[in-house]
Amino acid sequence: MASLASPAAPAAPAAPATPTSDNELVSTENQVPAKRRRKKSMVWEHFTIEAVAGGCSRACCKRCKQTFAYSTGSKLAGTSHLKRHIALGSCPKSREKLDKKQLSPYDPSASNGGTPSTDQPRKRYRGYSSFMFDQDHSLQDMVKMIILHEYPLHIVEHSAFVTFVQNLQPRFRMIDFDTVETECLAIYQKEQQNVLQFLSTVPGRICLTLDLYMSSQTLGYMCLTGQFICGDWKLHRRILNFTVVSFPHTGNAHAGAIGKCLSDWDIESKLFTITFDHSPSNDNISLFLRDLLSDKNTLAPNGRLFTVRCYAHILNLIAQNSLEAIHEIVYKVRESVKYVRSSPEHELRFTEIVQQLQIISTKSLFLDVQTQWNTTYLMLVAASEFKQAFSQLEACESTYNEAPSAEEWKKVETLCKYLKVLYDAANIFTGITYPTANMYFHEAWKIQLELTNAATSEDPLVSSITKQMHEKFNKYWSDCSLVLAMAVVMDPRFKMKLVEFSYSKIYGENASEYVKIVDEIIHDLFLEYVTQPLPLTPVYEEQSPGAGEAKEGGQLLASSDGLLDFDVYISEMACNQQTKSELDQYLEESLIPRIQEFDILNWWKLNKLKYPTLSLMARDILAIPMATVTSEFMFSTGNKVLDDYRSSMKPETVEAIVCAKDWLQYQHPQDMTETSNAIVKVEF
Repeated sequence: MASLASPAAPAAPAAPATPTSDNELVSTENQVPAKRRRKKSMVWEHFTIEAVAGGCSRACCKRCKQTFAYSTGSKLAGTSHLKRHIALGSCPKSREKLDKKQLSPYDPSASNGGTPSTDQPRKRYRGYSSFMFDQDHSLQDMVKMIILHEYPLHIVEHSAFVTFVQNLQPRFRMIDFDTVETECLAIYQKEQQNVLQFLSTVPGRICLTLDLYMSSQTLGYMCLTGQFICGDWKLHRRILNFTVVSFPHTGNAHAGAIGKCLSDWDIESKLFTITFDHSPSNDNISLFLRDLLSDKNTLAPNGRLFTVRCYAHILNLIAQNSLEAIHEIVYKVRESVKYVRSSPEHELRFTEIVQQLQIISTKSLFLDVQTQWNTTYLMLVAASEFKQAFSQLEACESTYNEAPSAEEWKKVETLCKYLKVLYDAANIFTGITYPTANMYFHEAWKIQLELTNAATSEDPLVSSITKQMHEKFNKYWSDCSLVLAMAVVMDPRFKMKLVEFSYSKIYGENASEYVKIVDEIIHDLFLEYVTQPLPLTPVYEEQSPGAGEAKEGGQLLASSDGLLDFDVYISEMACNQQTKSELDQYLEESLIPRIQEFDILNWWKLNKLKYPTLSLMARDILAIPMATVTSEFMFSTGNKVLDDYRSSMKPETVEAIVCAKDWLQYQHPQDMTETSNAIVKVEF
């Protein structure tokens, strides 16, 4: 029967027969069929094909002479294993050469000035590159990953993680917990030097914030953070120390620790302000620091701006105390919401009642997080819209008896009206990583005005609910209104005009007295900056005494035209005329238009040549942190507590990973969007 196969290609001339043994290799480079596709893979620059007995062939490395399976009859083994042999450094000859020459696609230390090495493949193709494994570099990357993402240090001993790493790179030598801890300390010390160098370049003053933490082992920690504006007019915030202090917290211990930190960072003469919460012990800290810095730092103006109270803390304190004042009613509302959401049957029954009563609302019931007062406020607001439905539900459900009375609902609604003022004021800063100081005055004066009017209201319910709220915020306003006002004066959209307007609303006929205080203090502060040398100030040559005279024996040039008396007159006028200062010139100029996307730091950057002295003062004032916490903690009423894992570490390790995480995130911008504001993982 005739074969159905295609006619075979003409056979190549047979080579002379040569007797070989079974194990003897025979070169087949010249025996490849004529129609076989030419091999394009780059691995064939490093391998040759050799035939073995049984109709098979193997790939032989040109460098180390190791052989690998290539074909068995008509079945090819592929080239992936050949690529790995070269690319991953398995070839001992290639690895030896790479170790000697430190080959890389672009080697900056190479003698050819960083140009591509001629030993590297001329082409790049998928799955193959001249990779040089570095144990130390990989170890550093792993430790930085652990620090940045707050993974437990013991992760290097977790079996699944070890297997994962070994599968990625078998040559990586895993380390133990002690080594990770040592590496964390090394990274901390290295980054500390970088931050120290950065601080030395700061042209203006540095402001501090003090925040207190405690661990589950009753150890106290003090977090000291520096905030400043760099030479490029960018606002920066860096954790400087996260150190152990005595617990319960005492003012003297904190003051001593702060003093040591200032000395270690060499910023004693640069300190401008320090921001605290509202703990009474902070007054002792302020007094101690004033005495400590008296010889090295002139606190301007006379220390009246030195101590700043945390804006977020006072809002949280007022909200928390107000909710505690009606805690029984809040409990009823919370239990009512919990009852409705406890089962599908309850939710269905409640929905039917809402429809029967024709209650129209866009809100839905939800439970609050009790340590975040904003969620409690929103829960009360939503529940109050269904107050009639809760009363009806209590009438028809024997298992539910927590509905607030009509009088209690009225208290809830009255309180929520003024909690909304606090909520709106705090909500402005959520999503803003580091607000400049000028942003706070707008909300603070509105709160002061609303609570002042409410506390003096003729409605006894309103006045009783807001009396304590007003007392607490009025204390904050008395302590910080000067700093708030001076910061908004540095905003060219408002200057003194907003201070005058807001004070007229708050103080009425006595407003001019308070405006005068702000005006005097800001002028006094400016005079202190006038005495400081300006950076990059041009130096002009002074005229020599004889510069206005002709050569010896000649006539005075000034008297040659008969206007000597005129020159004297002009000179006297110049001496007697009062030239306007930069500050007065700035204040008298028209306000710039208010636009939503206004970058105040960029405005001062563009106008620093016009206001060389005033811009120095604006740089320091706008850098004042008005809150010790970032926006994510703006509504938190809980104590700051380290988690159990951090609490179990040695204090020096805790400081190393907390500070290093903050410093490293500026090298990894993608991490700033995830957890840039989180100092440590805390439980509330």
